[in-house]
Amino acid sequence: MRLSPYRVAVTSACFMLAAAFVGGGQPASAPPAEAPAPAAAPVASAESQVERGRLLILGGACHDCHTPKKIGPNGPEADMSRSLSGHPESDKITAPYQQKPGEKWTTHVNDHLTAWSGAWGVSFAANLTPDQNTGLGIWTEDMFLEAIKGGKHMGKGRQILPPMPWMYYGQLKDDDLKAMFAYLKSLPAISNRVPVPLGPDGKPIEAP
Repeated sequence: MRLSPYRVAVTSACFMLAAAFVGGGQPASAPPAEAPAPAAAPVASAESQVERGRLLILGGACHDCHTPKKIGPNGPEADMSRSLSGHPESDKITAPYQQKPGEKWTTHVNDHLTAWSGAWGVSFAANLTPDQNTGLGIWTEDMFLEAIKGGKHMGKGRQILPPMPWMYYGQLKDDDLKAMFAYLKSLPAISNRVPVPLGPDGKPIEAP
């Protein structure tokens, strides 16, 4: 039997309507829409990285040892004109402190709080400014991370001596250490050649 055009149209419409419902007359669910792709994490600007590094340097008390001191109204205070430039090369120290019998001190420090004497000898706070000849000018980011994480000068040299708490700073995330390095690289370069540390015998501890 041939269907008339009218019956074909009605039959097709009914068939399509029936196909639109399943199970008790409920509409068939449409195929799930694809979830939108997660937004990319914002990339930190160089300015925000440097500012984060500045806050980490402040919170980490780096100025306590690496910035020379001057006498203010309340005693020693950081001389920010020499910010993070390390032990002043003009302050000559040639031997560890000789502890007297009966003294209970384990560590002695100079008036700038940049040189520390103990059982290891004498250690001097490094110049952390980006001076090419006496500071971090030739350091790379990788060298900085390796030094902080491994406790080695320039990442592969002699052991970093007390009181530098590299074993605690080394637990920071890489992004935090990179921010600290970026901040240090943004500082004005200050030429100040810090002496190499001295051993218990007073002899310089040269890099291997």
